[in-house]
Amino acid sequence: MFRIPRHIGIIPDGNRRWAKNRGLKKEEGYTFGLEPGMALLRAAKKFKVRELTYYGFTVDNCKRPKEQVKAFSSACVEAVKMMERENVRPHVVGNTKSSCFPEELLPYTECGAAEKSDPAAMRVNLLVNYGWEWDLKHDWISKTIPRVDLVIRWGGMCRLSGFLPIQTVYSDFCVLQELWPDFQEEQFEYALEWYQKQDVTLGG
Repeated sequence: MFRIPRHIGIIPDGNRRWAKNRGLKKEEGYTFGLEPGMALLRAAKKFKVRELTYYGFTVDNCKRPKEQVKAFSSACVEAVKMMERENVRPHVVGNTKSSCFPEELLPYTECGAAEKSDPAAMRVNLLVNYGWEWDLKHDWISKTIPRVDLVIRWGGMCRLSGFLPIQTVYSDFCVLQELWPDFQEEQFEYALEWYQKQDVTLGG
């Protein structure tokens, strides 16, 4: 592949549907989405992607049943712990003033926190309790995250769901039908191959 996107956005959708299809409680699906996240991270490092941004959960997601809110919040905390073992620079962006934001992740929201580790390591952003309206009303808090070249969404839904609206203004958007917990590296490679065929003009 000759054109690898520098920054890829990941929308890991389908956790609840995956759990329901297996007779599990919906909130149980989030735990099964953790290892796929690390597998994708390793694949991205192999292809020398410089930055990833995962969609953890949104402000609107917090309207779901409390069992689900607790489950995806805990999954985000565990995800950051797992990232730290992968020699990457984790950075969390989201509404920290809300009770839905996990206190354990506050240290990762500080300006420059991701830069304290190996500067050559991949930077990995995680959107936690994120809302696009909240972002823009508070002087574009996500401005530290650069433009996204490619967004990949699992689960078959053809929408961005408020994912970084400014950074994705020129992003290519690849939708995969597989549910997130069924992630395989081949799916990521397919998205990269799909990206090769896109005509990137940035409006020119």
